[in-house]
Amino acid sequence: MRKLPPRFPSHHPSFRTRFINTAATALHQNLRTAVPSPPLGISSKAAEKDLIALIKSCTKKSHLPQIHTHLIRTSFLLNPTIFLHFLSRISLPSPLQNLPYGLKIFQNYAKPNISLYGTMIRAHSLAGNSAALLGFELYKEMLHLDISSDGLSSSFAIKCCVKMESWFSGLQVHSRILRDGCQCDSLLLTTLMDFYSLNGKCDEACKVFDEMSHRDTAAWNVLISCYIRNKRTRDALSVFDIMEKSKGRRPDDVSCLLVLEACAKLNALEFGERVRKYVKECGFDGSMKISNSLIAMYSRCGCVEKAYEIFESMGNKDVVTWSAMIGGLASNGHGEQAIRAFREMQRVGVAPDDQTCTAVLSGCSHSGLVNEGRMFFNVMRKELGIVPNLYHYGCMVDMTGRAGLLDEAYELICSMEVKPDAAMWRTLLGACRNYKHAALGEKVVEHLIELKAQEAGDYVLLLNIYSSISDWEKVSEVRKFMREKGIRTTPASSTIELKGKIHEFVADDVSHPRKKEIYDMLDEINMQLKIAGYVAEITAELHNTCAEEKRTTLSYHSEKLAIAFGILATAPGTKIRIAKDLRICLDCHNFAKTVSAVYNRQVVIRDRNRFHHFRDGRCSCNDYW
Repeated sequence: MRKLPPRFPSHHPSFRTRFINTAATALHQNLRTAVPSPPLGISSKAAEKDLIALIKSCTKKSHLPQIHTHLIRTSFLLNPTIFLHFLSRISLPSPLQNLPYGLKIFQNYAKPNISLYGTMIRAHSLAGNSAALLGFELYKEMLHLDISSDGLSSSFAIKCCVKMESWFSGLQVHSRILRDGCQCDSLLLTTLMDFYSLNGKCDEACKVFDEMSHRDTAAWNVLISCYIRNKRTRDALSVFDIMEKSKGRRPDDVSCLLVLEACAKLNALEFGERVRKYVKECGFDGSMKISNSLIAMYSRCGCVEKAYEIFESMGNKDVVTWSAMIGGLASNGHGEQAIRAFREMQRVGVAPDDQTCTAVLSGCSHSGLVNEGRMFFNVMRKELGIVPNLYHYGCMVDMTGRAGLLDEAYELICSMEVKPDAAMWRTLLGACRNYKHAALGEKVVEHLIELKAQEAGDYVLLLNIYSSISDWEKVSEVRKFMREKGIRTTPASSTIELKGKIHEFVADDVSHPRKKEIYDMLDEINMQLKIAGYVAEITAELHNTCAEEKRTTLSYHSEKLAIAFGILATAPGTKIRIAKDLRICLDCHNFAKTVSAVYNRQVVIRDRNRFHHFRDGRCSCNDYW
């Protein structure tokens, strides 16, 4: 009889005792009950059919040991077809699932075949992370017994590797797939693509995709997901383009959900509008998930009016719908409307969840509604019964930090019921920069070092604090430390969409094909803004140089280049939409405000934290960000 590795829990004495007791009880009950042997004259095929129907119709967990006992008594347990149905019923996810029981009876089956192994590997791949290891061990045992893997068993073995987070095990399965000649199984190769994608190996996932002989819509969707997950979001839009123009692999509702997520990340409103049109053409607009994604996409592209239009058109709204709308209002600076939406949600009987609370607290933070934020935080705990998580505490730290209540924010972090993460400390560090609190900023960086989570951006924030108070000696010390430790910053970038194409800029960028026109336009804008009274905010520059040199350096920040390109490439009066991957600096914020007045343009900039809607020389954030 086969023996699995000792680490299998089924070998534990207590498990064996429980199993024997269960079987004995079942046998005793069976003597008095309900599962009769087939009457004389009934063929074994008919009996087999009846037993399979009985197994499938079983609705009570207590009946399965009775059926098991009957199968042992009548020797039907040796029938591979019946045993497969019984094993599937007891091992696969359902209200009747008892995976340890299923594993035990599988271990004692004399001649398991590929179908039985596939069922058990599948069951373990769908269970918890610890069960995944057992599933992979079953896969190895199957191969050790010279049972060749098929597409299904290999697919579920890969899923076990994903849950185990074992890169090497996945490579072993891939090698076996090549050896067993399963390269034509599109479902298997799609699972393999997902494995590589989840491990950050985008190129390997693409290679598997390229080698597929038949690519169905699921494979294309995994490719889109892979690009989004691995920060190649623009490539995800290109894949959707290819699918849309293809006759045989048109995007389905999952494709639309994924690409709407990509549009939201890229601030690609025009492309998102295209997807919405396609959704209507294909009849997907009745899907609540699609509508929720459209709300999120419009909100993240700074078009909260259209998000609200979708929201109002929906007949049924679940908690995800309300949370998406509240979050959209919050990030676009409509804190009071977010609070009203939250109260309306409660009025119509939809129970808020933790994400809803995060959204409304974020709205209070962005709009400076400190008292309201404190009130909602207490309501969340005492009335809604929601235990605060890191995101809720993060909103509270952000809110108090923005309001200049730095000591209160620091005390809140120190008294939290959960351990603060690096993002929490960075939020406070940003507030220290805003209020030039060098002493607390140094203390925060020490906490980040303790967590071994310090990044280049943290030292840049510290440099900002020192430069804002003209402590150039400390600036030099930090720069020297960064050089010695090899800490390098990643240049900030800004993107703008034009006719469905994303244009990306970094500071002093010379890579754009229209660079000369862009720089000429930026020089002209600077001249017009000076006439209007704009003066560069030189405290945003971190080097100890003369004022004129600082103004020159600030002139070519990425968002300024993106604005110049937007004015150059669009008709007068066209709204300019920009996404920036870091927080917008004070000088660029003032620049965008003045541009909106001088050029009569609405400028929408989404930075890492929130939206800034510039119009007529004012910003929706009221200079509070």
